[in-house]
This record gives sequence, C-alpha cells and structure tokens, in this order.
Amino acid sequence: MVLGRLWSMLNDLGGSFVPHLQRAPADALAYASAGPLLPGEPMPATRWGRDRVNVVDSLWVDGSIFPDGQQETLRLARPLALSKASSLLLLGAGTDGPPCCITSQLGAWVTGFEADPELVLVATERSLRAGFGRRAEIKTWDPTDPGFSRRNYHHALALEALRGQAPGPVLAALFNAMQPAGQLVKVDLVAEQPLDPLDDAVMVWCRLEGRPSVVPRQRAISAALGRLGFDVRVTEDISLRHMQQAMQGWHNVIRGMGGKKPTPAMAMTVVREAEPWPRRLSLMRARLIRLVRWHAIREDTPM
Repeated sequence: MVLGRLWSMLNDLGGSFVPHLQRAPADALAYASAGPLLPGEPMPATRWGRDRVNVVDSLWVDGSIFPDGQQETLRLARPLALSKASSLLLLGAGTDGPPCCITSQLGAWVTGFEADPELVLVATERSLRAGFGRRAEIKTWDPTDPGFSRRNYHHALALEALRGQAPGPVLAALFNAMQPAGQLVKVDLVAEQPLDPLDDAVMVWCRLEGRPSVVPRQRAISAALGRLGFDVRVTEDISLRHMQQAMQGWHNVIRGMGGKKPTPAMAMTVVREAEPWPRRLSLMRARLIRLVRWHAIREDTPM
C-alpha cells in the first residue's frame, strides 16, 4: 500500500499521501499543517538518522542529498576548470558525495560545508574511510552568520545554500573567501513574485522543507552579486532538469524495492523523505518557484 500510493503520488504530483497510511504518526501531520514559519522562528530540526541517510543514498546515490547527486555536482563543477592545483569551497556537502566526487574526478582540494552537524559527522566518517584526508574535508557552517577564511579558495560552488536566508551575507562571505579572478557557481531557488505564506501549497512545502516562505528574486541575487564585485556571466533556469532528476530518483527507489514490503520504520522514513517533493515540483510546474544556476567571476574589488 505504501509503495503503490507513493508511486501514484509521484505520478500526479498530488497532495500529501501521509494521511493514507494506516499508521501515519500524528506529529508528522501536525508538523505539516502547523502554518508558515514566523519571522525569527528557528528552523525545525532535520532529524537526520541512519535510516534517512540510507533512503537518501538510494535516491540520489552515494552521499548526495539532491537529485542526480554526483552527476549533477560534476555537471555544475566542470565549468570551473578545476585541477589538482585548485581549491574549492563547497556549500552543500551532503553526506560526502559532492566533495569526494569532485576530488576523485576533477582532482581539486575541496572543503565542503554543511549546516547540519549530523550530516557533517556522517560525511567526515565517509570521507576518512575513503582515504581522501584533507583533500575532501567537511566542516560545519552557520547560514545565519556565515564566515570563511579570507581569500583561501580559488573557486566556490554553492548548492541551495540560502534556504530562506538573506542573500547578502552568504554571498559576501563567499566573495571574501575567494581569490581574485575566482569563479563562483551557485544554485538556488527563486520566485519572481512573493509567495503567499497562507496558501496551503506554500505553507505545507515550507514546513516540510523546514524553510520560511521568503524566496529571493533572480534579479535580486544577480544584483547582489554585482554589487559585491562579481561579474555574472551566466544565469540558467535548470528547473526542468531538476524535476526530471527528482522523478527519476523516486522511480529508481520504488523499482529497487522490487515489491518487497518495507518495515514500518523504513516505510515511514521513505514517506517522510518523499512528502516534500510533490509540493516542490508542483510549485515549480506552476512557475511559482524556479531553480537557477549562476556562474560568476570574482573581480579584484577591495572590500
């Protein structure tokens, strides 16, 4: 029943399917319908555990927490022309997939940052087991108070690093961390019109993803980059690719289960991980939110 309903939900990008489970936990339903996050309200805990890490690994493959994981990471990183002589600051390390695949495939020294300390622990364990040592380090960062070593990195890659934070401080921290002529590739959600925090679709999506309803405009981020001293060379809407990758990931998970009945705990973990995706994809289909890639070069502007 769980897998059949999950497949139906993903096909039609319909509403929440948690209520259709025989033993849906009350806290999950209450959490999803608790209303929009208020200004200054802390983000809810992500509750990363081993079961969830295993589900996400099967979704996006080996240490990534976003669709098409390592392949998408490499697609985004290749324009930076990385080499063994390059250092890269990477926001969005996941459970080690992005930094390790960049190091192994492109040769760069990567310092990955994650906001969630549980993910940092998992990522560090995996990176050490893989033998990357300092070539693929993972550290914790605070999106509300970002700060990195000044001019310590040749380039930077930021994977949905804002998540409700104002663009200015994060972009300024990236600028200060990069060396002159360094390149930045950044991916984030944008909304051309302010989202209605009282709209049911928006409200539940924000709660399930643990984010406020404030999503920046594309031109606001481009303008902020320009004010800091970045020369924006490319802006690309990658929403369609993102949607296709997400659907393919869930298709593979369901096929991989092969009709096997999961344990109640694993079924609920799969459900919790799936629940935000029809909300996100429905908002993308309606063009209320989009996923955009920027490629910019840091000019030698004093700050």
